[in-house]
Amino acid sequence: MKIILFGISKEIIGNNQLTLPEGHGLTTVLELKKWLLKKYPVMGSLSAVAIAVDQVYAEDETPISDNQEIALIPPVSGG
Repeated sequence: MKIILFGISKEIIGNNQLTLPEGHGLTTVLELKKWLLKKYPVMGSLSAVAIAVDQVYAEDETPISDNQEIALIPPVSGG
């Protein structure tokens, strides 16, 4: 499963894309969020992180699979 990263999430993970290992077993957005926090604890310091599945903002119960486009969208500030 490949996840596209934006904003500070790119800096935290150190790349603009994250590839989950084979057999990751993640089937929902909530499971993905929990995995990300376990693997990258500093993600917990962000005020909010949205996840988009196939270019639509997703809820925690949204199913995910390897063939979908998944994006991690952290809070954005502007001036």
